[in-house]
Amino acid sequence: MRMSFRLALVALTAAVLTPWSALAAAGPDPSGPDGGAAGPEWAAAEDGPQPYPGIAVDWDVPIRMSDGVVLKANVYHPADAAGHALAEPTPTVLNLTPYTKLISAFADAALSIPGFSDALIRFTRDLDLSGTPLSGVTDLTRSLGGGLPRNFSVDRQLIRGGYTQVVVDVRGTGFSQGDWDILRGREQQDTLEVIDWASHQPWSTGDIGMSGVSYSGLNELQAAAKNPPALKAIFPVVPSRNPFRDLVAPGGAVGTVFMPAWLGLVNGTKLIPDVGSLLAGRFDGQWLADRLADPFTFVDALINAFTTPEIAQLDPKVQDLLRSGSATRQAWETDPSRITVPTFVSGGWHDLFVLSESDVYDRIPLPPGRKQLLMGDGYHISNGNESGRPGLPPRMDVLQRAWFDKWLKGIDNGIDRFGPITVKQEGGGWVTLDSFPAPGTEYRRMYLSAAAGGTGGGSVHDGSLRPAPDPEIGMLTVAPGPAGLCSRDTTQQSAGFAGVLVGCAEDDRVHELNGLTFTSAPVAAPTTISGPIAVHLNTVQDAADGFWLVSVNDVAPDGQSRVLTTGQLTASLRLVDESRSRRAPDGDYTAPVPDLSLDTRQPTVPGQPTPIDIEVAAAHAVLQPGHRLRVDVYASTFPKGLSPLPVLLDTGLLAQHLLLDPAAPSFVHLPVNGDPGW
Repeated sequence: MRMSFRLALVALTAAVLTPWSALAAAGPDPSGPDGGAAGPEWAAAEDGPQPYPGIAVDWDVPIRMSDGVVLKANVYHPADAAGHALAEPTPTVLNLTPYTKLISAFADAALSIPGFSDALIRFTRDLDLSGTPLSGVTDLTRSLGGGLPRNFSVDRQLIRGGYTQVVVDVRGTGFSQGDWDILRGREQQDTLEVIDWASHQPWSTGDIGMSGVSYSGLNELQAAAKNPPALKAIFPVVPSRNPFRDLVAPGGAVGTVFMPAWLGLVNGTKLIPDVGSLLAGRFDGQWLADRLADPFTFVDALINAFTTPEIAQLDPKVQDLLRSGSATRQAWETDPSRITVPTFVSGGWHDLFVLSESDVYDRIPLPPGRKQLLMGDGYHISNGNESGRPGLPPRMDVLQRAWFDKWLKGIDNGIDRFGPITVKQEGGGWVTLDSFPAPGTEYRRMYLSAAAGGTGGGSVHDGSLRPAPDPEIGMLTVAPGPAGLCSRDTTQQSAGFAGVLVGCAEDDRVHELNGLTFTSAPVAAPTTISGPIAVHLNTVQDAADGFWLVSVNDVAPDGQSRVLTTGQLTASLRLVDESRSRRAPDGDYTAPVPDLSLDTRQPTVPGQPTPIDIEVAAAHAVLQPGHRLRVDVYASTFPKGLSPLPVLLDTGLLAQHLLLDPAAPSFVHLPVNGDPGW
């Protein structure tokens, strides 16, 4: 007995003294983009037999907020085979959505057909239409096969595995009362109150996780930055830390593709009545009164922005958005440095919110492992399209399950040793990184030159990209044009839907007919571009304002020009907000974040040189030997976006000029890893 006690004491002492890194090394090795030996175990935990065979649903559960408004929630409990809810409390996963939980319920009903969910995953995962006119369909179908529907709606495997899932209509949407507050202060307070409510229910252990896609990912970040005590982990898919800068008006241009469609979707679905309660004689009259009072939230403001010719006459809601210190702008900007709960961010290099995703990871003050980043080569609707097959990352629902098993149940499954940064290299394969930009990356300038590059095809001007400024002074002219209809920007702003019908996202040469192209010499060895990018232009306007769009492209030996990333800026909104911006050790910007405020707007002087710094979204791409790097410069971003009418009128939709002067050069500041031989 004494020997057993002594051995136990020795074991306990050894465990206490053993470094955490040694303990963490126990279990299956999760190295590599596919999770290594741990990947199949995570998939088995999600796909295999679950401890609870049934699910019991409480429909339209009322949750009263502190101001009296009632939100409605569907609560999904693990249950036995007879449908009786589990008596023991479980960890709880919340999803707050503006897209009405009816959609979640319909999706759940389809996915719950015996065998359908697994069959759908297998079929859509393996369907490959690459190289055909319908190649864009593959991105969409593979996102279905990548588990995204379960992240968006309801994950029955997660529930059967011992979690309660709660889907809540945010105020003013779905069946919830109130006016839609669109991620602002009252809605954020609602989220905190729902977290607290869920943590105190008898079916909850008090350990809360949050999941969801897009808007739901945004409110996850907002809630986590406020550190409610019950919140233990979040899994935001394609989130934003600042929807104004990422989507509503990036660079000062209001989205004309996504914004109207999105507002129409949410405002349309929020008007669908609760037919079940109506038939049962318990219809919510307050819901009806709230909808009649605010049927089309923010639609009037969007219309006003494009129809009002004077800044002073803009709708107060538009004025509010166009001032950086406004209540809305402040509410929309999440500070990731305040997030202290384990956070797994999933995004895409061509997502609507690509400006935020790697930046959120970088700013969260947690050690790698407790924070994770997965970046694919997809769009908003195709996140996870490259997953679930050999050598590729696990499906999105599999990663989410592993994340919650670790942080809500304490299961040592190795997910905290995955990554911590798992990215698809544009032009290459999947890799894992310890940091982003990739270790060894150094920033360098490449200068825009009027000298012929010999590869620009039918562009307005075929220039070159050089390691030193051209000694000659030149002036190049570019005008707004319609070729942007066939561009990756259009596909990106349609959340990826345009890629199903139009192949322009894969080759930018049609778009380049309206632009200036500046192309480097071919790289001599594989060269990685890893990190945010800044473009400095010395511009000349013929009016009181102008608009500039730039893209950074990978040009193949056969001439195909593939957009890696883009940035845009209204010339009068060029003032850089130094508090948000970042610079490299050489002093050049790596992320010149504009203030984007009417209060600091500086109209340009016609004919006078005006230097501007454009923030270009981060990328992680590899240029293969023989490929070239290209910077494209355009005078508009339509149909991706348009400036509000009074600003647009100031541009006169006139041609604009790029002054190439060695004394004040135009250049791109690139994060380069490797020896391109330039």
